[in-house]
Amino acid sequence: MPFDTATLDAPFASLKAYDWGADASAFKPIDEAIVATQSDAAARSDIERRLIALLGPDTSRACKEYVCRKLALIGTAAAVPALAPLLVDGDNSHMARFALEPIPGPEAGSALRTALGAVGGKLAIGMLSSLATRRDAAAVPMIAGLLSAGGTTAVAAATALGAIQTPEAIAALAKADPLAGDAVARAIVDARLACAEGLLRQGKRAEARALYDQLATAAAGKPAARVIELAATRGIVACLDTTAS
Repeated sequence: MPFDTATLDAPFASLKAYDWGADASAFKPIDEAIVATQSDAAARSDIERRLIALLGPDTSRACKEYVCRKLALIGTAAAVPALAPLLVDGDNSHMARFALEPIPGPEAGSALRTALGAVGGKLAIGMLSSLATRRDAAAVPMIAGLLSAGGTTAVAAATALGAIQTPEAIAALAKADPLAGDAVARAIVDARLACAEGLLRQGKRAEARALYDQLATAAAGKPAARVIELAATRGIVACLDTTAS
C-alpha cells in the first residue's frame, strides 16, 4: 500500500516553525517516513519536495540544518538548486555541503565548484573538502590553481588532489615543490604519497613506483627530507612485493 504523504502535513508545518530550543518530537514522523518509503519512489519524491521548500529565507537555521541532514539521505539532483545558494552563506554552508556530498550525478559537483570560485577562507576550505570527498575529477584544474594560494587554502587544495588521485591531480601535484619545508610542501608530499598508495592498491605498480622514485630522488641527500626519502623507499619496496595487495 502506498505511503500516505498527507499524514506529514502537520509534521512539516511544525518543522517550518522550528527553531533551536523548540520541541523536535513533532516532526519525528518525517524521520519515520524516510525509513518507511525506501521502496516508494513517489513518496520519497514528495518528501524531498517538501524538504526543499523549507530551504528558503523564511525558515530558521535550525530548520535548514534538519532539512540538510535528511537531504543527505534522500536528496537528488532536484535539491541542488535550493542547496547551492546556501554554500556561500556562512551560517548554512557547512550543512549544505553535508547534503550535497552524497547526492549522485554531476549537478552537486557543479554547485560545489561554482561555490569554490565564489568564496574564500574557511568556506573555500570546506568546498575543497567536499570536492575531495566526492573525488570530483572536474574540479582538478580549479583546485590545482589554489596550490599557489598559500596557507591553509593551499594545504586543503593539496589534500583534495591527494584524495581525487586522477592522472591530472597527480600531474598537478608533481609540478609543485615538495621540499620547500613549509606546511604546504608537507601537504603536497602527503598528497603525492596518498596518490602512490592509491595506485598501488589498484595494482598499478609501475605508476606507483614512478611516483615513489620521484620523491625518493628529490629527497636523497637532504637531511631535512629524510622522512620523505624513507617513506618513498618503503613505497618502492612495496611495489616490488608482488604479494602485496
